[in-house]
Amino acid sequence: MDTSVIDLPAPVAARLRRPGWRDPRLLAGIAMVAASVLLGSWVVRTAQATVPVYVSRAALVPGDRLEVSDLSVVDVRLGTVNLDHYLRADEPLADAVVVRVVGRGELVPASAVGDAPDLDLRPVSVTLERAPSQDVTEGAQVDLWFTPTPRSDEPSGASEPRQLAADLVVAEVSTQDSAFSVGGGTQVQVLVPSAHLPDILAALAADGTLDVVPVPGTGG
Repeated sequence: MDTSVIDLPAPVAARLRRPGWRDPRLLAGIAMVAASVLLGSWVVRTAQATVPVYVSRAALVPGDRLEVSDLSVVDVRLGTVNLDHYLRADEPLADAVVVRVVGRGELVPASAVGDAPDLDLRPVSVTLERAPSQDVTEGAQVDLWFTPTPRSDEPSGASEPRQLAADLVVAEVSTQDSAFSVGGGTQVQVLVPSAHLPDILAALAADGTLDVVPVPGTGG
C-alpha cells in the first residue's frame, strides 16, 4: 500500500506596517499630547497670575474720603478670592467716601465705598468724665449712655442711666493732656444717625454724665 505525503506550504508571518503620518490613530495621539501640554501650561500660568488690590493702611470709618495715601497695594492670586468684591489697584480710584468700617490691613470691599449724600451719619464729639475702655478705638462700635445728675426735687429713679443709641461707630479718639483743659480728659467722636441727633444733642446740653460702652469684638 503506497502512502503519499503532501507537503503543505509553511505559514508566512504577517508583517506589521509602520503607521504613516496620515494614520488617524497617530494624529489623534499627537493631538491629545499637545492638548495636555497646553492645558498644563495654562493651569500653571493661571495659578501664578496675580491682580493688585487695595488694602487699608489704618482703620477706615464711614465718612472718610477715600485717598490713595490711606491705602496699600497687595498682589492677590487669581482664584483665591472673588476680585469683583474688592477695589482693584489697576483701575481708577473713584472719588467716593467710606460707608462702612474697613479694618486695618483689610482688603477694601467695593461695597464699603459709596457717595457722600447717601451717608446718613453725622459726627458728634462726646467729652467723657471717666476714662473709656481700651477697646474704644477708631472703627469700634459703642453704645452711648447718659446718666442725669440727681436733683432733690426729682422723683426716685429719674436719674437712672439710659441708653441714647447703640452700635455707633467711633470715628476718632483724642486725649486732652493739657492742665487747662475743661471737662474730661478724653473726647470720643461718634457717628450718629440723623434720627438720634435730637436726643443726643439734648443730653450733651443737660447736666449729667455720658459714657461710651464698647461692643465686644469690634475694638482694636
